[in-house]
Amino acid sequence: MTQLLGEFDCKLDAKGRLMVPAALKKQLPESEKEGLIINRGFEKNLVIYPRKVWDAVVADLSKLNIYDQENRAFVRAFTRGATELSLDAAGRVLLPKSLVDYAGIGSDLVLACQLDRIEVWDKKSYEDIFDDVPANFASLAQKVMGDKKGGADGE
Repeated sequence: MTQLLGEFDCKLDAKGRLMVPAALKKQLPESEKEGLIINRGFEKNLVIYPRKVWDAVVADLSKLNIYDQENRAFVRAFTRGATELSLDAAGRVLLPKSLVDYAGIGSDLVLACQLDRIEVWDKKSYEDIFDDVPANFASLAQKVMGDKKGGADGE
């Protein structure tokens, strides 16, 4: 399983290109040949997936019953604007303008690694979401993870 780590402050250039930080690029060696996929996140953000992770997500989507209207609506919304990204010789990717506009991303942005994917946020929006984190993070952890056995290995 891909496990990505880090949070990176970045800038978009005037042409909408993003320089992939070297520390992140090292974690994505296969991306130069296999590519990356970007699409809309569930909040006003974008998500970048390594190709193998995207393929697994699409495999899950393909199991949904296409005769169910909610399933079709979800797949349509989830895949809307999904675009393959490729690194140029300088290590940059061009973010699609329609997706940048959707997420309200300005020139300052944050790449936030979330397990096997990378969230792309406008810097101010990213900082603002942490205003909503409960004051007692331990209570949130118990609520979300409390049914796990609690061992360091997750068992």
